[in-house]
Amino acid sequence: MRVAVFHDYLNQFGGAERVLQALFEIFPNADLYTLLYDEKKTLGLFKNKVKKTSFLDNRFVRNHHRLLIPLMPLAAKTMTIGDGYDLIISSSAGYAKGFGHRHRHSHNPYHISYCHSPLRYAWEIDYLKDLPFAPLPLKEFAAKPIAGWLRHWDKRAAGQVNLFIANSEFIAKKIMSYYNREAIVVHPPVDTNIFYHQQPKPKTSNYFLMVGRLLYYKRFDLGIESFNQLKLPLKIVGLGPEFKRLKKLIRAPRIEFTGLIKDNELRNLYNEAQGLIFPQAEDFGLVAAEAQACGLPVIAFNGGGAQEIVENRKTGLFFEQQTATAIAAPVKEFEKLSFDRKYIASRAKRFSKEEFKKKISEILSNNGFFF
Repeated sequence: MRVAVFHDYLNQFGGAERVLQALFEIFPNADLYTLLYDEKKTLGLFKNKVKKTSFLDNRFVRNHHRLLIPLMPLAAKTMTIGDGYDLIISSSAGYAKGFGHRHRHSHNPYHISYCHSPLRYAWEIDYLKDLPFAPLPLKEFAAKPIAGWLRHWDKRAAGQVNLFIANSEFIAKKIMSYYNREAIVVHPPVDTNIFYHQQPKPKTSNYFLMVGRLLYYKRFDLGIESFNQLKLPLKIVGLGPEFKRLKKLIRAPRIEFTGLIKDNELRNLYNEAQGLIFPQAEDFGLVAAEAQACGLPVIAFNGGGAQEIVENRKTGLFFEQQTATAIAAPVKEFEKLSFDRKYIASRAKRFSKEEFKKKISEILSNNGFFF
């Protein structure tokens, strides 16, 4: 059985790329197609896997791909993959499900799309307004027609998919709303060989943690504003386009950025922190699941995928508004609560990589693909 794996772009390493790693454990001989590929930024993990990239693949676009969002559908459409594949697996938050493919057989390859999110820039216009492709007045003027064009393209691309797998119930509802399609939910994988609960050390740390790419919708600004008020230590792990703006928001000396760190260092931070601050409405929130696998309680906004990860007052706490004040209240409440970290870690096993691979394999078998 010949398999092609489509992925939007490989110029960063985050939750979607961890899913891609797990897919290649299922299909080690699959060919990988992606719009952009940066070996260094993806830590060399997909070296010798990439079969083809798009006409946009150059250093400038790899470093500034959000400038070219309106051109991504064209690049996806021209990503023809040739003949001979029996199965296509797309790992997509927008573009990969729309890659072109030609065939000589009487039918197309079967296409399963693991959907991290429908194309945000098409359906949630605020994402488009935050992009750097034009000055603010022009963005306000251009956002609606660009979103309209992207929406039209995205719906057509969804029509190429035989079966949708959503990374959360939250995203499954969006798939139904935007595409009028059912989706099977399979949560993204946590590598429990990397992220696990360790024997506790003598308690010397009282810091809280935020982890992820520094993008505006992840609302690191709210965490910083809250801890400016609380005067408690906060470590922020990650890099991204928001770094300079976020650094200027710091008013308290105990807030620090660590930059990118290795997985074993991140595991140690998860195990030693008081709690993870998670203020975004995330599609799923692999960072929160990784933290829980290490036994770390999560203080999360009560929306998006966090509702499928956190059990309120058992594995973390919810807050109801995306404001600095709303975050501060459960942080203060932490002093009065005691969380069973072994229980938290045990509950996170439902997100293990083994569970992910088992469910994907079952779906494939149910659709006639045996390997």
